[in-house]
Amino acid sequence: MATTKVIPGVLDLNATGADKGLKMPSGTEFNRPTEVIGQIRNNTNESNQSSASCMEYYNGTSWQVINNNQLPPYSADWLIIAGGASGGSDYGAGGGAGGLRTSYGSTSGGGGAAESPLTLQSNIVYTATIGAGGSNANGTATSFSTISSYGGGRGGGFNPSASTPFNGGSGGGGFYIYNGGNGAASAQTNGQPLPAPQGYKGGNSGGGNAGEQGGGGGAAGAGQNGVGGPTRSGDGGPGLAVSITGSSVAYAGGGGGGGRNPGSTYGFNGSGGVGGGGSGSYGTYPPGGIPGGAGTANTGGGGGGGGAASGAGGTGGSGVVIIRIPTNRYTGTVTGSPTVTTDGSDTIITFTGTGTYTA
Repeated sequence: MATTKVIPGVLDLNATGADKGLKMPSGTEFNRPTEVIGQIRNNTNESNQSSASCMEYYNGTSWQVINNNQLPPYSADWLIIAGGASGGSDYGAGGGAGGLRTSYGSTSGGGGAAESPLTLQSNIVYTATIGAGGSNANGTATSFSTISSYGGGRGGGFNPSASTPFNGGSGGGGFYIYNGGNGAASAQTNGQPLPAPQGYKGGNSGGGNAGEQGGGGGAAGAGQNGVGGPTRSGDGGPGLAVSITGSSVAYAGGGGGGGRNPGSTYGFNGSGGVGGGGSGSYGTYPPGGIPGGAGTANTGGGGGGGGAASGAGGTGGSGVVIIRIPTNRYTGTVTGSPTVTTDGSDTIITFTGTGTYTA
């Protein structure tokens, strides 16, 4: 029976602070031993990082060099959605969805072409910051690495006074001002264009004093306009379906406009757009006070408009970051407890809260 010997002059496993080293078998590729999976040896005909020799191992099929050089960069597809905005209060308009940007598929938010994948560098830490949905406010931005999506724009409403809707990743719906009001644009709050298409404008309100408000804009379409005959507030714009997780899922739908009392002259509420948009509410005036529906969490959906009277606008849905990378390059080094799944030869990391990935 063969025995394994530990030579004290080479390696002392018991000595504290020993300065000896383990010497591996050494030779060329021409005098390798009979292969057994898991063997490791030094090959004097290979080189690595300016060394005249380097270690190699047998993987069950062939001998492979243990290479200490940094791995090359690799591409990652991504989906980045900001927080949706709240709807307007007191038979208010629908809130705009959070801006949606993606490299996966052929289309991004706002009708733009899909953007370029990210190039990830080995050993670099990349941070995902998830935007919150707005509460009586615009949504907030979501970012990963150098890419940001803008929060949705709040819908117009009566009380508190915010008759003019706000711009955002998708724009908030317009609130009536007796002669009608336009929905807000898919733009930064200062009116400047977004760095890339992210969503659509909010719908316009009608021209009468009947509460026909606009729906909030979505990633794949504008919010619907409020209409009369019968009086009805607009639905939220549709969200965009993206299959980055391996299944087609709609994200970033706009919120529906709020109404008063169906069956009266004060109109029907609008529905939330597919992809997490909250529906507008309605309430008999008085007493009313029914809040709009909330946007769905981690879709960037806009909140629905609140019903009369004094119904609060629904809160927008929070954003999300989804990264799709080759499984053979996934390091497993993450923080923030993201969900990690696989689809074919790729690994998908879904951040619903702030976290990091080390490439």
